[in-house]
Amino acid sequence: MTAALLRKIRHRHAREVADLCTLDDAARLLLAPELSPADYLAALIGAGQRADAVRVLAHALPPREAVWWACVCIKATLPSDAPEPVLSALEAARAWVFQPSDANRRAAYASAQATDFQHAASWAAVGAFWSGGSMAPAGAPDVPVPDGLAGKAVAAAVILAAVNRQPERGDQRLAAFLDSGLDIAAGGNGRMAEDLSGAGEGGAR
Repeated sequence: MTAALLRKIRHRHAREVADLCTLDDAARLLLAPELSPADYLAALIGAGQRADAVRVLAHALPPREAVWWACVCIKATLPSDAPEPVLSALEAARAWVFQPSDANRRAAYASAQATDFQHAASWAAVGAFWSGGSMAPAGAPDVPVPDGLAGKAVAAAVILAAVNRQPERGDQRLAAFLDSGLDIAAGGNGRMAEDLSGAGEGGAR
């Protein structure tokens, strides 16, 4: 997919994004100075570096699109018996995407705290909180969110969703998730037709 098609990605050079990420050495070796984010993503995916491609895409997308991507991936893998705090964290992240107010941003963080930050949905909600504004409690002096934190939270959410209950399916799920993320980067909604939860596979979890 060419840079022109990934219209949601505003960075001109992949290095701008890679500098915000923690990447494997093998992924760094693929990073040429003038490479676009789209070409770097294609190189990572072609080399089988899917987790690193997730990290790059999570940082390259604008925060709302990135958090939405995490929500789509989590929804595709969420079992029907997911606990209420996890469902609430996912809904809080989605609520911020649809209405990115400071109140919704802070509500997303509160919902993540209620999960003890133990689920992919927790980190989607943290991604919303780290999207901007202040990290300090409401009414306290502002503490700006450092660059790249939202991308780190979203990458964690997507990778955790890939190994949810069935880590052996992680690579297959990451491939589907990357297709979804690239669709979002191109202006689509990223929704996946396939149920990746595994609920219909003999009860496997």
